[in-house]
Amino acid sequence: MDQTLDTLLGFAPDYDSPIPYMRRTREYYTAIGYTTPYRWAHYLSAPFTPLTKPLAQSKVAIVTTAAPYQPGKGDQGPGAAYNGSAKFYTVYSGDTAVDHDLRISHIGYDRTHTTATDSNTWFPLPALRRAAKAGRIGAVAARFHGAPTNRSQRVTVETDAPEILTRLREDGADVAVIVPNCPVCHQTSTLVARHLEANGFPTVVMGCAKDIVEHAGAPRFLFSDFPLGNSAGKPHDVESQDLTLAYALRLLERAIGPQTTMQSPLRWDEDGKWKLDYLNLEQIGEAELKRRREEFDRQKELARPNRTVRAA
Repeated sequence: MDQTLDTLLGFAPDYDSPIPYMRRTREYYTAIGYTTPYRWAHYLSAPFTPLTKPLAQSKVAIVTTAAPYQPGKGDQGPGAAYNGSAKFYTVYSGDTAVDHDLRISHIGYDRTHTTATDSNTWFPLPALRRAAKAGRIGAVAARFHGAPTNRSQRVTVETDAPEILTRLREDGADVAVIVPNCPVCHQTSTLVARHLEANGFPTVVMGCAKDIVEHAGAPRFLFSDFPLGNSAGKPHDVESQDLTLAYALRLLERAIGPQTTMQSPLRWDEDGKWKLDYLNLEQIGEAELKRRREEFDRQKELARPNRTVRAA
């Protein structure tokens, strides 16, 4: 169809669609030399637990894939390159009554279009506090919990998700808002959500990788068509962050069954061309692919000590 007719009918450009993260990731890692394709978690159905009380009477918890800042573990600041040494491999928890310095240098967020200068875009604790103050929710649960972004789906399902469920129950939480960042984070978060819902705990995943979350069968999913690292709203934009949380809470209340996706109406920018960049082989030369392979191998070695600690 020609551009004139597209304009006449009001069609959007073909590129302005949700990024196919699974396909791009598979093709990218093949191009840098990893020829065994990663198998993404795939379910054709999902568990589902309705709310047992109004949100205005509920304690809402956050599950995050962000990591606490670790001095001595290299650059973890805004715009830092991927830092494998900052990864974590066991569930951790934090007190929601105080502020925390959580960062995302350890994962593959969109470093071209996200500078990671505002943690509120991946850790919506301030927005959740505002919702509690306004009476939209009953309270923020006493603790938030960190879900390791483990490529081992078995470890996530058999170890990490049950541990998160135990901690949520200890806190007396009623529902969980789960916020991923990187592609594997979206898989991890969906697997955690499935485990919680199968055990009677309502959830909503707030994310940006639509194909991964739907492939894995999330019970409830709020999709924001934003660059990875902005699942909780735009940086330095409180209105966007509050709206994104409001949509997630509305989905918690209104979903009538599993595998319900709601797309946020918010847009990152007007033309959507940022979607052309992430792991797009058409825009990466051979020399850059070689450099990235070498850097990927180096980061795996930096992460190895953390992985060994978990095993011990």
